[in-house]
Amino acid sequence: MPSTKTLPLVKDSERLESRLKEIPAVPGVYLMRDESDRILYIGKSKKLRNRVRSYFRESQNLSPRIAMMVQQVREIEFIATDTEAEALALEANLVKQHQPYFNVLLKDDKKYPYLCITWSEEYPRIFITRKRRAGSAKDRYYGPYVDTGALRSTLHLIKRIFPLRQRPQPLFKDRPCLNYDIGRCVGVCQGLTSPEEYRKIIQKVAMIFQGRTQELLDLLAPQMEQAAEDLNFETAARIRDQIKGLQSLSAGQKVSLPDDTVSRDAIALAADTQHACVQLFQIRAGQLVGRLGFMAEIPSQPRAGTGAPPLQAGGQELSQSLVKDGQELSELSLSSPPWQGGERGGVEAGAILQRVLEEHYQNVESVEIPSEISVQYELPEGEILADWLSNRKGRKVTILTPQRQTKAELIEMVERNAEYELARMQRLSDRNSQAMEDLAEILDLPEVPRRIEGYDISHIQGSDAVASRVVFIDGLPANQHYRHYKIKNPEIKSGHSDDFASLAEVIGRRFRGLKEEERGKMEEGFSELEEPEELSNLSSVSHTISDKPDLIMIDGGKGQLSAVVAVLREMNLLEELRVVSLAKQREEIFLPGESLPLPTNSEQPGVQLLRRVRDEAHRFAVSFHRDRRSERMKRSRLDEIPGLGHHRQKQLLAHFRSIDYLRLATPEQLAEVSGIGPRLAQQIYDYFHP
Repeated sequence: MPSTKTLPLVKDSERLESRLKEIPAVPGVYLMRDESDRILYIGKSKKLRNRVRSYFRESQNLSPRIAMMVQQVREIEFIATDTEAEALALEANLVKQHQPYFNVLLKDDKKYPYLCITWSEEYPRIFITRKRRAGSAKDRYYGPYVDTGALRSTLHLIKRIFPLRQRPQPLFKDRPCLNYDIGRCVGVCQGLTSPEEYRKIIQKVAMIFQGRTQELLDLLAPQMEQAAEDLNFETAARIRDQIKGLQSLSAGQKVSLPDDTVSRDAIALAADTQHACVQLFQIRAGQLVGRLGFMAEIPSQPRAGTGAPPLQAGGQELSQSLVKDGQELSELSLSSPPWQGGERGGVEAGAILQRVLEEHYQNVESVEIPSEISVQYELPEGEILADWLSNRKGRKVTILTPQRQTKAELIEMVERNAEYELARMQRLSDRNSQAMEDLAEILDLPEVPRRIEGYDISHIQGSDAVASRVVFIDGLPANQHYRHYKIKNPEIKSGHSDDFASLAEVIGRRFRGLKEEERGKMEEGFSELEEPEELSNLSSVSHTISDKPDLIMIDGGKGQLSAVVAVLREMNLLEELRVVSLAKQREEIFLPGESLPLPTNSEQPGVQLLRRVRDEAHRFAVSFHRDRRSERMKRSRLDEIPGLGHHRQKQLLAHFRSIDYLRLATPEQLAEVSGIGPRLAQQIYDYFHP
């Protein structure tokens, strides 16, 4: 780790020149680090030495964002690769892993859904989800789709066109349901079709979401004609209906382009000083087959308390100019002229577009890559991206920035849609800002509560007691910070509940680690002090802890709040953490030490924000409690069978789906389950048939 006394490279010319000479002029990835060895920025280049040197040339006109970053660079690392394509892939993986502050980072926006096909399963499932899980590499996600209604309508029509599995679990044990009789399903639940045949059906569905509808129509037409020639009129009629249904999917979606035989994507963005809304239109054979949406965080001046890299000495002028630029930009309307030079607020628009394209095309199959990509602004590493896409596709992929005629009008249409999305997001952000400001006024907080944590308890007379923690950041749910807690207090069991003790336990477990981390920060701060006057800086040490809440909301009344206050006082955190409770009946807000609730109106924006946090905490706790209770009820009877452990119980339930079906099974059917021998099968049968 570099020493804290090491000067920035920009101020140490000898060390900078020595380091630049060590960097080879080959393709690769470079990593900029600060004095704490944190990664500030990760980039790629065809020639590493030339690219890295360009950051430190006095004649180089750097944006405020990059200039701010250069002021903090203490060390430069590099990883050489054989080709530019390898550098591109490596950079994308490193950015995902380290999330550097000064890189353009895509935001996981839950409002844009995906369509998932689970190719990892024997009989793949198709469903819509807003969470892109990093599970099996075989599973395929399409999207994110901007128009949720259109996506659901498309999937509904597809399930009418193709005989797909309609239910997640079988309705009957020994026969298929009505969907099989009317031709909507091929009897997957009863194994009436082989996995190979079912996968062929799913592959046809996948072609639709890959933008290959015309290719699928060309494939089905000869099959219909062949079935008619063979006098197999039922099959021919079914294929005919599929062709009509597929044609109805793309009806009215024609896009006027001079060459409707070329597959192309068009991408554009609209941005304010904090976020960029990106739209990507997928056009195949002159038809708009998909409209995808992405959100990107725009790196700007670090805000106090966010844990972002602080400005070093000498960067004050940069920070002031950036704030000034940000104030000017906040007054711009959506109809303002395009970004001059591809920049707005110190952020390169082309870099955002390139980041989105790299992320998107890494997750698609090669057949989905178009032959032409129209971009709103020129990409900083467009040649590397084009070469990488060409290698993946097996044929040339062109990236162009249209300036006139029909293709330029297409980009304008995409940009206009991005502006609509940005305006909608800004309206939502304004409502959330108003709610946080109102809540800060109600509770007399020194600052608006950007991070709010909500807690709730769920149980049935003490059984399966659990707790939940939900987190709202800037007024929006931050699902990645949600947590479940199993209540460990042995006195809380079936027939005996204690919400006060449960909340005290959960709050103690949540903030015990925070207290230890803060103590470590304090000790580290003392060890680095050199002059007595620097003691005044210790007050800012605790503010660098990024997951420290600005407000804690407890679901309950004065009793629940008192239990939480007691444990926080015991941990010496009551002065640092602001905690309130929200009662359900009258939506009353209670403060620590106050016997009466605050005089508020339930329709105030701040109170409504607290209600959203409370309702989300309640929903999250209840869903976890139901899962635990269902799992316990499933296994309660099986636990009574001697020799039947947890693993074999899972195998039995996976095979028979439920206790009811298992009870009806014969000893021979039970013995068919892996790990269940004839003797144990007989014991299970005897248990259910005494």
